[in-house]
Amino acid sequence: MTISRRDLLRAGGVAGGVLLAGSGTARATSGPSQAEPVAASGSAYGGPVAAGPVGAGSAASPWDRVPEILARIVPPAFPDRAFPITSYGAVGDGSTDCTAAFRNAIAACNAAGGGRVVVPSGTFRTGKIHLLSNVNLQVNGTIRFRTDPGSYLPTALTRWEGIECYNYSPFIYANGQTNIAITGTGTIDGNAPAGDWSSWGSGGADRDQLREWGANDHPVAQRQFGDGHKLRPNMIGLYNCTAVLVEGVNLRNPAMWTLHPVYCTNVTVRNVTFYSTNSQGDGCDPDSCTDVLITGCKFDTNDDCVPVKSGRDRDGRRVGRPSQNIVIQNCKFSGRWGGVTIGSEMSGGVRDVFAEDCECNAPGFPGRYPVKYALYVKTSFNRGGYVDGVHLRRITGHDLERSALYVTLNYETSGSLPPAVQNFTADGLVIDGAAQAYNLDGRSTDHIKNVTISNSTFNRITTATPTASNVDNLVLSGVFVNGKDISNTAGARYEAEDAVISQGVVESNHAGYSGTGFVNSDNVAGAYVEFSLNVAAAGTKALTIRYANGTTTNRPYSVTVNGTVVNAAVNAPGTGAWSTWAPASVQIPAVSGANTVRLTATTAGGLPNLDYVEIQP
Repeated sequence: MTISRRDLLRAGGVAGGVLLAGSGTARATSGPSQAEPVAASGSAYGGPVAAGPVGAGSAASPWDRVPEILARIVPPAFPDRAFPITSYGAVGDGSTDCTAAFRNAIAACNAAGGGRVVVPSGTFRTGKIHLLSNVNLQVNGTIRFRTDPGSYLPTALTRWEGIECYNYSPFIYANGQTNIAITGTGTIDGNAPAGDWSSWGSGGADRDQLREWGANDHPVAQRQFGDGHKLRPNMIGLYNCTAVLVEGVNLRNPAMWTLHPVYCTNVTVRNVTFYSTNSQGDGCDPDSCTDVLITGCKFDTNDDCVPVKSGRDRDGRRVGRPSQNIVIQNCKFSGRWGGVTIGSEMSGGVRDVFAEDCECNAPGFPGRYPVKYALYVKTSFNRGGYVDGVHLRRITGHDLERSALYVTLNYETSGSLPPAVQNFTADGLVIDGAAQAYNLDGRSTDHIKNVTISNSTFNRITTATPTASNVDNLVLSGVFVNGKDISNTAGARYEAEDAVISQGVVESNHAGYSGTGFVNSDNVAGAYVEFSLNVAAAGTKALTIRYANGTTTNRPYSVTVNGTVVNAAVNAPGTGAWSTWAPASVQIPAVSGANTVRLTATTAGGLPNLDYVEIQP
């Protein structure tokens, strides 16, 4: 049966300075007003940052840059030569000191031109391990580190919370090496709770001294800590390295940050599990690095999961090396603070960070602490530098303790060099449970600029009204909080109940829909809903499709535009409930004027429930 709905009416409007033209029930939605524009002071260091809705690049979408970034990230390859540490005197009994065996096996592997230093089954107790070029440390058993601080002397050049100094060596360390890897299915156990590291806290007087030296340009060579001092070392610290791979291993119980690449290029962190118990227990901290891929990892941390950093205050500005081109994919976040975090040490600048298809507080990976924020950007008055271009898409989360998105310029309130913070996008977020959808916390003299949240659903939100203080150009398009559309600018929207429906009916028995109802199709292949769209100018357009699927079975459909199939299989996976609505985004070719867009079920399950489509300006 085909049901023709009422004739479509022409409508139009102006939203956010963009003329919207459409027909039917197309409309420009209203929502919270954005802050009055006030000229921001900008960055006090690092030069001007280009304004505009896109990040540092000039592509039509910031995501267009990701393929070229990923093409540059190539993991290292190694000769097929094995150097078992047991051939150099190591014994996997958990008590024999294997420090010399690791050192000698790594030296032999490097001298031979590279290969694998193999840690077989067993538990191998050791002090510091220093990697050399062309060495893959393949961990099949367990490395367990000694708890006595003397095993990590003499001191090594490090960056401790964003300030350079000489400190205890990281448990695994490399500086200036090329083609290095840590791989395998085994465990690297920092064993920190068994020693005195926890009692050292956050550094106390030594931390204060280091910050004073950083603020006064004290020579780095004279910033000596180590024996007699209490700055905890990171577990894995890789400095000035190129072509780095960390894959498959389980990283547990660091004294401080778990995996800390610093001044590195071409870094892959893949399918690694992080578990930390101490305070300062970050997961993976790319610090002043370029071209980094973090993918398929699980984080159960006592601090931030993936904090992107680039140095602290004056010392970070002295070094002046940004973190840039960071791609985070398919990760699961459980941790005490943020999932994807920027800062707070970001004085060298952070630009072009991309995170997609990640999950916070996944039911199958709950961790010990629920993540407070899916995105946590923390900067303060004395950092300088910039954060320019942070982009999220298809991030899901459950029961976040605070705001799903939190960007603040007020992390610390002393100093006079606030950074420039701008160009954020978040698309296709589905958050089920949080205190707020977003909290954007700028300053009256230093605004956050250019924030776009689109096609996103936030349910079970305690405080339904988000916070946006001192924000210029906040764009909300297709954003729903507890079922309420809070968009302040939108493309032309076309309600499904006003479309042409074949083998389906209009219903209104599930909450959270837009307009007067939604379309529930019959459970048959071939059921369709056809929209008539009016487009002002021809070209490729972004089409958002809002749907609900209360089953656990995908309900795919094809998209036909003006009689031509342009996407044969758009997935509509389960959303958890029929009252939980989610966005799907597709690109369609449109002609100027009238267009037809038909969504057709391709399986016997029929279509998901359809609320509307929206073509973006």
